[in-house]
Amino acid sequence: MAGQDTVAVIGAGIVGSAVAYALSREGRRVLLFDRGEPGVCGASYGNAGHIAAESVEPLPSVELLFGFWRQLFAFGGPLDIPLKRVPAFAPWALRFALAALRRRANTERLAPLVTASPSVLGAWLKEAGRPHLFRTVGHYEVWRGAGAARRAERQAELMRRLEIETVRMAPERLESVRGQPAAGLWYPSTGYVLDPLEVVRTFSEAARARGCELRRAEVRAVEQCGSGLHVCTEGETAHVDTVVVCAGPWSAPLLEPFGVRVPLEAVRGYHVELPQHAPLFDSSVLYADHYLVVTPMSDRLRATSFMEFEPPHAAPDPRKPAHLRRLLQGLGYRCESDGPSWMGSRPVLPDYLPGIGRVAIPARLFYAVGHHHIGLTTAAVTGELVADLVAEREPRLDVRGFDLRRFGRARARGASSPARPCEAAG
Repeated sequence: MAGQDTVAVIGAGIVGSAVAYALSREGRRVLLFDRGEPGVCGASYGNAGHIAAESVEPLPSVELLFGFWRQLFAFGGPLDIPLKRVPAFAPWALRFALAALRRRANTERLAPLVTASPSVLGAWLKEAGRPHLFRTVGHYEVWRGAGAARRAERQAELMRRLEIETVRMAPERLESVRGQPAAGLWYPSTGYVLDPLEVVRTFSEAARARGCELRRAEVRAVEQCGSGLHVCTEGETAHVDTVVVCAGPWSAPLLEPFGVRVPLEAVRGYHVELPQHAPLFDSSVLYADHYLVVTPMSDRLRATSFMEFEPPHAAPDPRKPAHLRRLLQGLGYRCESDGPSWMGSRPVLPDYLPGIGRVAIPARLFYAVGHHHIGLTTAAVTGELVADLVAEREPRLDVRGFDLRRFGRARARGASSPARPCEAAG
């Protein structure tokens, strides 16, 4: 029995751990559920580490709709949609296409969340005693080959339009890009973290220091029971007052029984690491022509790429890390042709906006899901927003555009149907 004054947070990735910390800071009793240790089981473990304060514009665009084929893995790009998945993927793709027509409005919704994030993340890490994990030194974006300067200028113009500061890189800062003409931009408002997993651990440990309890269990269901909620795992049923679902690509089955449509796709990324390799740049760098991010981390470099639309449980594709290693070799990194790699699933909604809000019935069920490539960037701000919602305060940022009701309703079996009978709470 957990108690009526308890908040259960389901999912201990970067977003769930940040939510647990935000709630614990306000003196709430928190149960943090995850099937593994915080940050280990999902995408948080293998994050690129880039704090993407420039990513104020959601991905869906008319230009991408007509040119996405150029980014397919078959043509050397990062996008992989297996043919066997096309029928199931089609409804999500249609929503993506419709979101492309609303890109300006969606940018207005997303930008305040993203631009507020680095300062909040830095403040939280300082409060938790680990400010060194976040380096606010900007990042680089580099183009190579014929037309590199033109592509860099086009990107700089886009950033000016979005009010994101960029600085053209001087030739001496591009000396590590050998063999081809190169051009690059520096983004001074961004940064990177030395270890994404350590950031997750920092927030979860800070929450536990304030009384949060971690429960290692896979949550099978959330059920309404009287004025409270049941969190059902294989081994127990915890009775709580409030639930916040932050379970990444596994969130939909927990929310849809209450009539919430959650069109999440698991978009898998891959990374390889270069132990003890000196960085070629003093911050993270995006090789824009190759859709490859390389970040200097503690005693290693991490190279990250790919958007693979496969279920989380599907076997990793060995071609992906091999491709990353070939790219790194061609870019001048000392990289073996074989070695360990990682794959993890990012939770992505079709409009590339997160889902942050509450369920209408039961009123004490909240969610923070679908943060795609900006989960690490926006986790701390998301935690603050969820804390506002749970406390029934006016959120410090407008979250109405993140309400999952924008996708319509799912067929409910909780709010709209007779409630399940309450089981004994354990």
